[in-house]
This record gives sequence, structure tokens and C-alpha cells, in this order.
Amino acid sequence: MSISSKFGRIVLVTGASSGIGKSIALALASEGFTVYGTSRRDFELEGVKMIKADVRSTESVENAFSQIDGDVSILINCAGTGLTGAVEDCTGEDALEQMNTNYAGALRTVRCALPAMRRNGRGLIINIGSVGGIYVCPFQSLYSSSKAALEKMTESLRIEAAPFGVKACTVCPGDLHTGFTANRLYTHASKNTDYGEAFSNSVARMERDETNGKPPEVVTKAVLRIIKTGRVPVRITVGADYKLLVFLKRLFPLCVVEKILTAMYPKHNQKN
Repeated sequence: MSISSKFGRIVLVTGASSGIGKSIALALASEGFTVYGTSRRDFELEGVKMIKADVRSTESVENAFSQIDGDVSILINCAGTGLTGAVEDCTGEDALEQMNTNYAGALRTVRCALPAMRRNGRGLIINIGSVGGIYVCPFQSLYSSSKAALEKMTESLRIEAAPFGVKACTVCPGDLHTGFTANRLYTHASKNTDYGEAFSNSVARMERDETNGKPPEVVTKAVLRIIKTGRVPVRITVGADYKLLVFLKRLFPLCVVEKILTAMYPKHNQKN
């Protein structure tokens, strides 16, 4: 039996060709929802109406919405990339590139979805954030910044859209076993500075944690629970261990949190 939803039955999932987006799109299609998915490349997914679109382009996003038959009632932003490098190696162009996908990409789809949601007096927007937007890791400053910005935008959206019956939340997973690891991007100078050894060892630690992480279906379960119950919290952290970490951050001073994170990742060799 398909699950019911007070938000509606037409769903748009960005980044539906892999990872979290693919898992969510397939699950909702199997539950009887009309699911549209976006991908930057031509892609077919059983039960999902795929649209070729690039969230980095306003024109492309608007064109994608024009191909949807009806009003989007549930928007799930999963499209994202990870750009890795030391702060010193990150250019302004690198920062804009990361923010354009992870933050502005979600903003573009939200802007397209909201008018119909407000007109219909209902709607649900779920933005896939990251524990990395709460806890920072060395050499992940741009990714963490983009996810933190996405979370703050979502918090503001909740207040603004609530009078129109539109709900919004951020779902924050930790390390997952998805294609994200293989598709990690690097700043141009990331392997050519004095951070080399610490950078390489830290990335190896991240990749190991991701490879040993949970499958994307754990995020899908959290998303389905929101849709099924209609209860939309400000944020959901996925995974008991990550929930504990987020809770501990509330208890300890930031200087203690910093020491813990510093101890988790390899230090570079200081030059004389």
C-alpha cells in the first residue's frame, strides 16, 4: 500500500541519477508518487520521469519545471558536489563553484517551486545538508560552508513560508557509502603546497569513513518518515552516532570541539 501525504503527490528530486537522490526517487515512485528527477546527463530510472537539467543554471532549472505536468508539491534537493582543498588553496572561483551547486542550486529550485506551493496552500521542501555543515573537517571548508549556508537558508525559509502552509527542513547525513567519494573534486592547488602530507592523509581518512559508511537508504527512510507523518522538524540528523556528535557539540565549548577534531585528523610535518 502506498503511503499517504498531506503535502501532495507530485515530487521533484534533484540529483536523482545517483546516491541519495536516486534512492529517494525510486522509493517514492514505488510508493505511488509521481516522481520527476533531474540529472546533468541523459539518464533513465524506472518509474521516475527524468529531466536533463543543471541546477547551476537558472534557465535550466526553469526549463525543467516547465516540463512537469502539474504543480510540484514536494521538492527534495539532493544535487551536490564536494570540493576539497586547504583554505589557502581555495580561490574565490572555487568558492563560487561550490556554492553555485550546493547552495544556489537549491535556491533556484526553491524559487521555482514556491509560487505554486503558496497558491495551493501546502508544500514540502527537504534540503539534503550534511553533518559536515555542523562539524567542520580539515580541507573541507568550502563543502562545509556550502552546507551550513544551505541549512541557514532553510531555517529562514521555514519562517517565511509557514503562513502559506509550506514546510521545510534540512536532513543531515554523515558519512555514506555512495558515489560521492569517487566524484570528489579538488582545488587546482590542493596537492602542490606544504599541506601535502596532512592533506593526503586526511582525504584518505575521509574516504575510508565514507567507504565504511551506511548506504543512502538510511536517508531515504528519514525522508519517507517526514512525508508519511507530516511532522517536519528544523533538522534531522541521520544515524545514532552522528546524532550523538551533534548533541555533544551543544554541551562542549567550541575550543574542546576543535581539539577533538584536530586529534581525529593527521598533522603535517612542520618545516624548520
